[in-house]
Formats: sequence, structure tokens, C-alpha cells
Amino acid sequence: MELRHLRYFLAVAEEGHFGRAAEKLNIVQPALSMQIKALEAELGGALFIRTSRRVELTEAGVLLLTEARRTLEQAEHTRQTVERAMRGETGRVRVGFAGNAIFSGKLIADLRLFRQRFPDAELMIQEVGPQEQVEAILAGQMDIGYTPAHSNLSAPDISVRRIGDWDILVAMTDDHPLAQHEDLTMDMLAGQPLVLYDAHDVHEHLYITLMQKLGERCHIAYRSGSTLSILAMAATGLGLAPIPAPLQQVAIPGLVYRRLNEPDLTANLVIVSRKHEPSEAVKAYLSLADNPCSVRTS
Repeated sequence: MELRHLRYFLAVAEEGHFGRAAEKLNIVQPALSMQIKALEAELGGALFIRTSRRVELTEAGVLLLTEARRTLEQAEHTRQTVERAMRGETGRVRVGFAGNAIFSGKLIADLRLFRQRFPDAELMIQEVGPQEQVEAILAGQMDIGYTPAHSNLSAPDISVRRIGDWDILVAMTDDHPLAQHEDLTMDMLAGQPLVLYDAHDVHEHLYITLMQKLGERCHIAYRSGSTLSILAMAATGLGLAPIPAPLQQVAIPGLVYRRLNEPDLTANLVIVSRKHEPSEAVKAYLSLADNPCSVRTS
């Protein structure tokens, strides 16, 4: 017994006539009659009482009618479920974020767009440090990460998409001597205690630029993997914090932001994921997120 046999049977049962059922199925009547006879032979008895004007269901036919409808409905449900999964409309997407992603607007825009397009897909969102994102993705604990670029992104099975660039600001206490300047130069940071994000390792552009410009006068006092911790340390007076421009949206009492006049120095944001992604839902998310957001904000 195949699904097509049940569809043929259901058409005859609903139409009460082989000719109309054949027309509905877009097949010739002799072929329909042969298929119904084959089904009856397999089941071992008649499903229809045939008269000159119409056909009626036998007791066994009435029973099969209920089961056929249930089976075909389940088959259609299965087909739709699998097709939706293949289109990425269902499934789970686990997103980790760090750095300026939450404040840049890109992360939230991507999440909202995916939620609008694929409301039945499950979204899981959590803050994950830049250095931990690659490990979590490769271990299957996370699917997509938003992070500033750093050296760990060179893993062979990791795909990196650059999606944004922003100007660098310097966060400091409002009574710091440098706060009286609207723009700061790199030389003004010489000897000042600096608070850096964990992603700014020895291979990262900001760290390299600081060392090239300041040399021995570059004083890295603290590091942190938490954006709010960096701002809190700067507000406390523990150091000056070079940060992406979108973070100036965070209003902290006693903390001010000043532009760093270094045109070639920017903060970036990338999306990291597996190179060979098996999940259609994750692929659908990445496709939506691929719209670049190269913005320079002061």
C-alpha cells in the first residue's frame, strides 16, 4: 500500500463516482479502477459497493476512509515540517555576542530580522567573551558569534565575516585632565594607564598601533572581557579605555567620552561561524546577517 493508493481511494470515496474522481486526480478512469482493485486485492476485500449510478463504501471502506485521511494528513504534515527545516524556518540558532555588538545596532537588527522572517525558529542569545567564542563554536555549544577581530579567529574551520568599522573613543573620568580636550592624540595617551578589552591581544590592530606609536610609554594597566567592566574601571579612574564609538550610548555617572584623533585606527566587528555549517536555520540566519554594516561613527 502506497500513499498514492490512499489518495486514489479517498478521491473515489469523496466523489462517489469513478469518473469524477479520475478527473479530479487527472488520470484516466481505467487506471484509477485498476489501482482501486489492486488495493482491494492487497487488503483482501471490497472497499466499495458499485452501482450503475454511484459507488458507496463498504464497512471496511468506512474504516479505511478515517485511517486514510489521518495518514495523508500526517504525511503532509511531515512533508511540510521537513521542507520548513530545509528552508531554515525551524530549528535552533545559538548566538553569542561580545564587545560593541550589542551597542552597534548590527546584532539587534540581525536578531529582529531573523525573528520576523522565521518566527518558528528558536533563538538563544548569550554574552560570550571574544576568546571563548571560537572554542564554543567548534565544540558545538554555539553557532554564531559577534566579536571584535582577534588572533583566535584564524582557526581553519572558522568562517569570519567583517560587518562593521567604528571610530575609537577614549572613556575617562569627567575630572581627568584630558577630559578638557574634545579630541585626543595618541601622544596624549603616553604613560597613561590604559584599560583594554581582552580581544585586543598582541596580534590585534589597536594593541599593535599603541605599541608602534607609544613604545615603552604604552602602559596597559588592566584587561577585561566585559564591556561594562571596562567602562566601570574607566569611570572609577583606574585607567583610560579605548572603546568603539557605539559604546558612548552607555551613560555612566562621572564618565565622559573623547574622540581619539587617529583616522587609521578603528574598532571592528565580525561574525564568526563554522565553515561547513549543517544547520539550515543557522545558514538562513547567516544569509540575513551578510548585509554589511561598514559605518564610521564618531
